Amino acid sequence: MPIVSMTGFARHDGHVGPWRFAWELRSVNGRGLDLRLRLPPGAEAIEAQARAKLQGGLARGSVNCTLTLERDGAASGYAINQTLLDLLVETAKRYEGEKHLRRASIDGLLAVRGVVEPVAVAADEAATAARDAALVAAFDTALTAFKASRAEEGAALARILSGQIDTIESLAAAAEACPARQPEAIRARLADQLSALFGRAELDPQRLNQEAMLIAAKADVREELDRLGAHVAQARGLLAADGAVGRRLDFLAQEFNRETNTLCSKSNDTRLTEIGLALKAVVDQFKEQVQNVE
Repeated sequence: MPIVSMTGFARHDGHVGPWRFAWELRSVNGRGLDLRLRLPPGAEAIEAQARAKLQGGLARGSVNCTLTLERDGAASGYAINQTLLDLLVETAKRYEGEKHLRRASIDGLLAVRGVVEPVAVAADEAATAARDAALVAAFDTALTAFKASRAEEGAALARILSGQIDTIESLAAAAEACPARQPEAIRARLADQLSALFGRAELDPQRLNQEAMLIAAKADVREELDRLGAHVAQARGLLAADGAVGRRLDFLAQEFNRETNTLCSKSNDTRLTEIGLALKAVVDQFKEQVQNVE
């Protein structure tokens, strides 16, 4: 299974009976799997199934899942607000003798706002079960599109990470070949520095060679370069591995950063320092991109 991003989006709209619905899934990166579902009242059974499917199909990410559900038409029935109607009848009787008032009629009372109220007719259990089954099937479609979206983002992310790993390998090779790491170069540089300080005074070649070897030992980055090479190989293996590898890549980015910092601190030459700073820049970019890997 290729690299999968934690960033994704999918939406699926449709009709089931008199109902219009829309599933919407979106996610961003997260330390673990954080599911936030928002479904309308009465959809508890659907929510449980959707949550289980998300937990089974995703490993990491902050995921928002929303279902909107609306019934076509304002209502499918009407009801009388008996309490309000009785109150209006009693009030009409109280003022029945007033000459300036017209006699109340039943059609007039029924026309008062709130006396007759539209209501939805409750669906039977079979219809509700059929609707919920269709909504769950629609969720499966949305989830498939959502996972495809994350996979597409992951493919682009893998290309970026692969390029950054290639750059790290190239810079490590440049550091390996840097002439300033050689004892002879260190000896010549040390001799020039001492000549600048003491003029043409006679220098003990044996002592100069010993000092050069000591400086070379302190500045040796052989171990750091070896570990960088091992980390490069491990990173490529993770990019080709199955399953969620984001946490392991994140740990590897920290290891890249540690070796690069040590290389910079040991550097005794401008060129090697430049290579180390370039390494640090690409490692920082690698670490940033890895945060989006599932």
